[in-house]
Amino acid sequence: MNSSTAKLAVMLVALSLATAAHAQDFPKHPISMIVPFAAGGTSDVIARAVAEEMGKALGQPVVIENVAGAGGSTALARAARAEADGYTIAIGNAGTSAATYTIYPKLPFTPDSFAPIAMVAKTFGIVALRKDFPARNLQEFIAYAKNNPGKINLGHAGIGSSNFLICKSFVQAAGIDVTLVGYRGAAPALTDAIGGQIDGVCDAAASVSQAIDDKLVRGLVVGSTVRLATLPDLPTSVEAGLPEFEAQGWNGLFAPKGTPAAIIEKLNVAARTAVESEPVKKRFHDLSTVAPDANEHAPDVLGKLVTRDVEKYRKLLEEKK
Repeated sequence: MNSSTAKLAVMLVALSLATAAHAQDFPKHPISMIVPFAAGGTSDVIARAVAEEMGKALGQPVVIENVAGAGGSTALARAARAEADGYTIAIGNAGTSAATYTIYPKLPFTPDSFAPIAMVAKTFGIVALRKDFPARNLQEFIAYAKNNPGKINLGHAGIGSSNFLICKSFVQAAGIDVTLVGYRGAAPALTDAIGGQIDGVCDAAASVSQAIDDKLVRGLVVGSTVRLATLPDLPTSVEAGLPEFEAQGWNGLFAPKGTPAAIIEKLNVAARTAVESEPVKKRFHDLSTVAPDANEHAPDVLGKLVTRDVEKYRKLLEEKK
């Protein structure tokens, strides 16, 4: 072995030991969890519930940082540039982590820019209307939309968000022409629907179910095969006569590419501990959100989900442009 090779070997061993020591000490200070939308929306509500319990498991707080803009791509660009040390992670969904690559083809990041940590939630898409909208059920709504093309306004959390995908899936399944209005998050869209500034919203049950329950907006349909326990009167798409409308989504945690495997493992264990905790189980129940199954916690499960949905939403978004 020549001197250069020997020096390189020593450096690699030293680097390996330093990385192992860093992972063993992790975390030494608070972790930032970037949420790609304004406070109050689905991703934000889920993130806050999970972050609190993750912080308990890790012994350091997980601090929420809302970074809205460009359907979540502003936040994920920031996450992709962060140090790969485990102290900056992001929560994503089918919109921000899969569909965005079709919507914004010149992004400064790719799916390979992130290391999956864990899926933390399964969500259900709902279409809800302002409470005084004239249509009383899905078939009446579709008939009204076909008689008034382009005149109905449905709000969502921005192009590229999972709520935008709910809208696109719904509109294509129903074969109607409506105007989709993007906001910087689900909460401001819902606020305008409640106030009557728009006709309705495409949203996840996690952020719209309380408003439906409080009769601030009127639920039209849930894109699920089964009714939600928290909204037992809301018909499924099959029951309402539109089985083609399917809107079951997910939320997952990601770290920048290159984050040491040992740190990913610690974050994964903390995420799994969080979603299995009683406070998160109760919060998810109240939000009509479901925790991943026991066999869906591994990072590679989330990675495969992203790969699948990149292709799934490419087809959806390129169809009938």
